[in-house]
Amino acid sequence: MKRCLFLLLLPSVLLSQVEKETHLTNVKQITFGGLNAEAYFSFDGTKLIYQSAKGGYRCDRIFTMNVDGTGDTLVSTGTGRTTCGYFFPDGKRIIYASTHLGSSDCLSDADRSKGYVWAVYKSYDIFSANADGSDLRRLTDTDGYDAEGTISPDGKSIVFTSARDGDLEIYTMNIDGTNQKRLTFDKGYDGGAFYSPNGKQIVYRAHHPTRPEDRKEGEELLAQQLVKPTNMEIFVMNAEGSNKRQITHNGAANFAPFFTLDGMRIIFSSNVYDSKGWNFDVFLIDVDGKNLEQVTYSESFDGFPMFSPDGKKLVFASGRNATQRREFNIFVADWK
Repeated sequence: MKRCLFLLLLPSVLLSQVEKETHLTNVKQITFGGLNAEAYFSFDGTKLIYQSAKGGYRCDRIFTMNVDGTGDTLVSTGTGRTTCGYFFPDGKRIIYASTHLGSSDCLSDADRSKGYVWAVYKSYDIFSANADGSDLRRLTDTDGYDAEGTISPDGKSIVFTSARDGDLEIYTMNIDGTNQKRLTFDKGYDGGAFYSPNGKQIVYRAHHPTRPEDRKEGEELLAQQLVKPTNMEIFVMNAEGSNKRQITHNGAANFAPFFTLDGMRIIFSSNVYDSKGWNFDVFLIDVDGKNLEQVTYSESFDGFPMFSPDGKKLVFASGRNATQRREFNIFVADWK
């Protein structure tokens, strides 16, 4: 009887979620199994680049695929740990961060005895390659974490995060790795940056602790190649680093921000409405910090949202439909 009652109730629960997700139609799952995340459109909207630990891989590798999930191709070296792939505007080359020069294995996972932490390995550097993974070129070579790279719409600049100066800050460099320049100078973490569609602004996530004990904890964690992302806010600044301004003020873990096509709103992931801090959903907010709007209502993780270049589709990672614990897949939806 309980099982029958559950089956009767389930369709109404799913319908409720669909009804709430009014911006999304034709939601399609395009990966199936493993840990899949950070899927980003090519500039012509035909392909996605993403990171995945699936099949026989213990840690993330960089793959590309068509937007319908076909043509899945490994494009990183197959060694080390990788993150943050992104296409050049012409689609002929890609960038990603990798630890393979430091070690061919996956390195140790983040030490969760420290709480919920992310690893920021010193051996991460940023590389460019042809879209098929050939012609690998090293762009950064500092003694410290270099990752989280994305490319400006004109294809001239890369914005990225680095710990080279003893703190996690945002930098830019030319597309060939020259002219590396620091943009942020606040104590704490600044990263996960993306350019606006016109290339004039940068949106990013940040945590700037004010209490001495919080600053000390951050420094101690960074010395262990860790960062704690439990409290991050969304910020915007001009592309050269001026006019920094905080967009969210909710004290939650806000991350993966990306501009709407008109540059007037920001889509991002947050656990702001989950008292336990585990359930992330996708939200929209105006660039002035007003009109917060919830986009997804899954009871699992929804994150890493990105609009297609024409603004008609949204790609995101989600735990919805997972068949096992810690499974995340890539979904593409029409945006309305």
